[in-house]
Order: sequence, then structure tokens, then C-alpha cells
Amino acid sequence: MADSDRTGDLRRDTVLVVDDTPETLGFLTDTLDHAGFTVLIATDGESALRLVEQITPDLVLMDAVMPGIDGFETCRRIKRDRQFSGLPVIFMTGLSDTENVLAGLAAGGVDYVTKPLVVDELLARIRVHLANARVAAGTRAALDAAGKFLLATDALGRLLWCTPKARQLLSELFAGSGDSGINLPPAIAAQLMQMRSDAGPASQARLMVDAGGRRIEISMMSPIGPDELLFRLTELGTTADEQQLQHTLSLTSRESEVLLWISRGKANREIGEILAISPRTVNKHLEQIYVKLGVENRASAAARAIRALAR
Repeated sequence: MADSDRTGDLRRDTVLVVDDTPETLGFLTDTLDHAGFTVLIATDGESALRLVEQITPDLVLMDAVMPGIDGFETCRRIKRDRQFSGLPVIFMTGLSDTENVLAGLAAGGVDYVTKPLVVDELLARIRVHLANARVAAGTRAALDAAGKFLLATDALGRLLWCTPKARQLLSELFAGSGDSGINLPPAIAAQLMQMRSDAGPASQARLMVDAGGRRIEISMMSPIGPDELLFRLTELGTTADEQQLQHTLSLTSRESEVLLWISRGKANREIGEILAISPRTVNKHLEQIYVKLGVENRASAAARAIRALAR
């Protein structure tokens, strides 16, 4: 039954096994192949790194203790490449003390199994982590398609991934960081880590960042993994522009904020998210703006704002 199910699959998940022991490699190759996986093998860390660059596996089974580059360092090097940030790495070792478990997780592993391996348990863990990785990948693809300004960091504030719009914004704010290697400035990473440490489960923590003459709000949203936290980026209007609209057009501070975002093409829902108010409240402010400016629609209000800011 297992073989017929396996041949009916349209796609076989690929597992890279990294181990320097021929007996372990042979055992895992037979076990995984029989369970329906395509198996790649590497006998040391260097070989694994070269192989991952050529063929991206769906999951890695990594021996922690190997000559040369050990499994922990091999995992760290793999994870340095952003495209492999979501690649699940399960460590295998005879060392089961807490220190080694923590070292494996800190290196970027998602799980830890001890030798001698229990086949049913190993296969169950592999399937769980493959499913989790597919869900995470699907979530990121959906966020990318929605055009959201979102990013995720690990527990140390290091950037794990970001949507295309967030990537573009970060590149503009922090000049010199190309698309292939965007990193948050150390000071901001440290503040995000502190936000994560201080925040409660229902926290709405926010961080204000001024960079390149632009003001950005980074809002903490929710954990999306054991070591992955989601943040939203929002570019706020500059105080100078808001004050100019307020004084030139005789508006309140909140009305000037709403009008500034109207002039930048934002919908009521988006303005509500930026200003932390409801779309209905945005609409009420907009009605007052129409009265004060003597206009009948948002296009005319936006035009008045643009002229006022050009003075």
C-alpha cells in the first residue's frame, strides 16, 4: 500500500541527509525512500553547502557532530542566505543534554532527534515540519500578493524575510543595502528585540523610526512561529507637511493628517490603519474637511492639499 501511494504522488518531497557515518546514511536513505521521499546525501558540512546551492531540498536532516564544519555551523551558513530562511533543519545526534538542544535551535534548527533514531517518530516529525513549512510559504506568498508592508524577525531582531513592498521601503530608507542582503540597522534590531521582550500577548507595541527624512512606524503584530515575529511598516506623514496643511487651510491636527493621506492616494481603510482610527471616523473627518475647504469630493480636497504643500 505504501509503495502504491508513493507512486501516485505528483511530487516527492526532497530530504537532504547530512551525516559522516555510512551506516546512518544507508539506513536513512532506505527508510526515507520507502516512505516516499527523494533523498540527497552529503557526508560533511562543505558538501551540504555546495549541494544546497545547486538543489534546494524541502527539509534537511543534519548530524550535529561531524569532522570539519559541524552541523550547527553548517546550519548557520545555510540560514545566512535569505532564500533558505524557511528551510526546516532537524538535527540528529547522540547528545541530548539541554545545552546541545539549545545550540541546535539557536543555529536555526526546527527540531532535534537523538540517536538511535526511532523511525516512526522521525517520519512523523519530518511530515509535521514539511507541512508547517508549506503553510509558512503559502502565507508569505499571500502577503506578497496582497502588497503588504510586512517583515518578520527572529528572537534577536534579525530580519528573516519581508514582503516586496517592505523590501523596497527598507532599501530606500537604509541606503546601501541591496535587495539580496537587506539587514535592519543594529540599533533598530535591538529595539525590536526589546519590544518583543517587553510585550504581553495582547500588546500593540510600536516603534517610531526617522530615516532619510521619512518617519516610519513599526508595529508588532503576532508570533507566526516559535522564533518568528511579524511586524508591519507604516510610513507616516511628516510633521512639517501636517502643520503646513493645518495652518494654511485652517484645519485641526487630525484633519490635516487625514487630508495629507488623502493627497497621497490612500483609501479610508488605509488611513484608519495608519492613524489607528476606524474608517468611519476617517469619513467623519473628511466630511468636515469638505466643509472647511468648500469642496465636494476627495479628488478636489487632494488637489487643494497638493497646492497648499507646494507653497
